[in-house]
Amino acid sequence: MSAPLIIERLRNVLQQQLPGHDAFLELSGYKRSDVEQARQQDPPPRESAVLALIYPKFGHLHCLLMLRPKYDGLHSGQVGFPGGKREPSDRSLEHTALREFMEETGADTEHVDVLGALTPVYIPPSRMLVTPFVGYAEEIGPYIPDPKEVERLIEVPLSVLRRADIVKRRDQYIAIMGRTVEIPYFDLDGETVWGATALMIAELRELLRG
Repeated sequence: MSAPLIIERLRNVLQQQLPGHDAFLELSGYKRSDVEQARQQDPPPRESAVLALIYPKFGHLHCLLMLRPKYDGLHSGQVGFPGGKREPSDRSLEHTALREFMEETGADTEHVDVLGALTPVYIPPSRMLVTPFVGYAEEIGPYIPDPKEVERLIEVPLSVLRRADIVKRRDQYIAIMGRTVEIPYFDLDGETVWGATALMIAELRELLRG
């Protein structure tokens, strides 16, 4: 399928009922907190947004992720999509995703076409409710990553995201469970992608694979 057809197909399916995360969670053997239950908490969870940007490079569509530097925090050294928490001045969560993408990667988002949003993911340890947006840009860059936020950028071809052999398993300590469990993860560019970002990628994979 050509790149324009892939993008238009994504735009269409993102407006329909989404597959959600159940299929990937079944591989995990444990359940995450339900998003609607999370929204009923008092106080409510903090809102944030990320942007899964798709763009052409060397004639093939790619998706951008980033490796966070090691620091004293919950997401130290993890791979994720650029993004962050909603600020009071943000007009919408889509605005949050675009603003955070620009702040973290240094790339201008003026010409990013937001195709739609994936299913939100609730992250219990940080009490963060994350809305992942999917965007497309014919051209992006130059990248000037913020070294406080980004160890390195990871450009993954969409053809790689579709492959079955990137799904692997390993033992991982889950803080909220207080024990180690075997989890599925994605092996992307030599990095282990698990947790909330893995759920987002799993849903995007389902949409890409039809």
